[in-house]
Amino acid sequence: MVDREDARYPSNFISNIMTADQASGKHQGRVKTRFPPEPNGYLHIGHAKAICLNFGLASEFGGTTNLRFDDTNPEKEDEHFMTAMRRDIEWLGFRWEEEHNASDYFEALHDFAVQLIKDGKAYVCSLSAEEIRSYRGTLTEPGTDSPYRSRSVEENLDLFARMRAGEFEDGAHVLRLKIDMASGNMNLRDPSIYRIRHVAHHQTGDAWCIYPLYDYTHCISDALERITHSLCDTGFEDHRPLYDWVLDQLDVPGNPQQIEFSRLNLQYTVTSKRKLKQLIDEKFVRGWDDPRMPTLAGMRRRGYTPYALRDFCRRIGITKSDNNVELALLESCIREDLEASAPRAMAVINPLKVTLVNFEKEQAETLQVPNHPKDPDMGSREVPLTRTLYIDQSDFRLEANKKYKRLVLGQEVRLRGAYVIRAVDVRKDEHGNIKEVLCEYDPDTLGVNPEGRKVRGVIHWVSAEDCVSAEFRRFEPLFTVPFPDAEETDYRDLINPNSEQRWQGFVERSVLQQPRAQRFQFEREGYFIQDDVDATTSGELVFNEIVGLKDSADKMRATLESD
Repeated sequence: MVDREDARYPSNFISNIMTADQASGKHQGRVKTRFPPEPNGYLHIGHAKAICLNFGLASEFGGTTNLRFDDTNPEKEDEHFMTAMRRDIEWLGFRWEEEHNASDYFEALHDFAVQLIKDGKAYVCSLSAEEIRSYRGTLTEPGTDSPYRSRSVEENLDLFARMRAGEFEDGAHVLRLKIDMASGNMNLRDPSIYRIRHVAHHQTGDAWCIYPLYDYTHCISDALERITHSLCDTGFEDHRPLYDWVLDQLDVPGNPQQIEFSRLNLQYTVTSKRKLKQLIDEKFVRGWDDPRMPTLAGMRRRGYTPYALRDFCRRIGITKSDNNVELALLESCIREDLEASAPRAMAVINPLKVTLVNFEKEQAETLQVPNHPKDPDMGSREVPLTRTLYIDQSDFRLEANKKYKRLVLGQEVRLRGAYVIRAVDVRKDEHGNIKEVLCEYDPDTLGVNPEGRKVRGVIHWVSAEDCVSAEFRRFEPLFTVPFPDAEETDYRDLINPNSEQRWQGFVERSVLQQPRAQRFQFEREGYFIQDDVDATTSGELVFNEIVGLKDSADKMRATLESD
């Protein structure tokens, strides 16, 4: 695991560019980045990579980062998403220097568009959206000039002013740049930069009915904020010539440089906001913060730690080649962080009753059990031992071979932090199912191994007379294949029906003395956190599994891949 005191990225091509820029005095030695999400959904694991990269590299080079909401599409955007995004970024551990909205620049963007019209570099086009597509040509054939490309400057200024005044219906006109309809780069074939939308904006209200498009807005916003290094994923690499062309035509205060890096492709996930919203709308999940979702809100609710996600983003590195990352790497980062920081407790998820027949009914003991086997500074907790206990059903068999290291009829096992017990008999229900195991405990074995007897192993338990009822939710990947987006089948047909499993069991009472947000290792089960949203109708505790212990996680993936 990366040293918590060393949050730097390993040397990479972007840091090399920044190093060279500072050495040459470019941008006066400044480094200023920005994170520009569109507020039309929740941030996800792919955004986490971009957040860590923008904020992390800026910090390493003594620079700063802006948060800018790309709010140029009011039909899909909402203030609620902006609030959620701020919360997620802060939860990851970052703080922006300045916050802006693209809508802050609407007047400036409009004025720059007017200047482009006056310079003969933009024109109002009255083709329909379908006609514009047909005129654009193909990758092997040049496009065709719009019949409106030759409109005079005066006519274009008049039409654009009337567009702003609201005289035309949606789609009647667009403002396009006049670049090159024969360009080999499709993005330079007279791209549209303004369209008519009679929609109220969540920041500007009804002040505007024309809205700028992303490629035009983004580069100018970067320049106005004097961003030095505009980092984006490789999907925008073909857009860089347009980014540079727009800035070259205008008198703007900054000279930002666009640099592309590979986007994150994490196994068993989809990160398209459209698809994530579809999962919610069609009730495959319960919301943006469902613990199975790859959103930061879902990961936070599931119990992932901010440090583990930052560590994960550092480990996958910064390259231009595709990142197809195994889920195991993310789980490893989480598990390593929690192994050191999570106190231990005992929970029985699939309970089976055990009665200690030689433990008197009136007898009771309070055991002191360490909260962490390797960290005495975490102290210890009181665990009550009573006549009746619960163990996990998988921890008992009537017969078993030598590889089975748990309780077997006629043989011994140790209770974690307590005594050695021997199974002497069972009680069954009318269907022949075991409902209770009768055991004898050895009072001389607290912290001592019995002489001359071989104990099979150690199992966890809770007192049946002094425990807390709880629901436990365990998770598998949301999809049954590593890369659902790469399959020809509809991704919704690849959803894992066992992605969430619920168990009714018990947890030791000591967990009630810990903060609700405390993460635990429930011994021999996995890492868990109390759900901060749901509670059962009876008001009992609900615990989400954060990540399994290593062997259980590997077993789960092997099962999925064999199905």
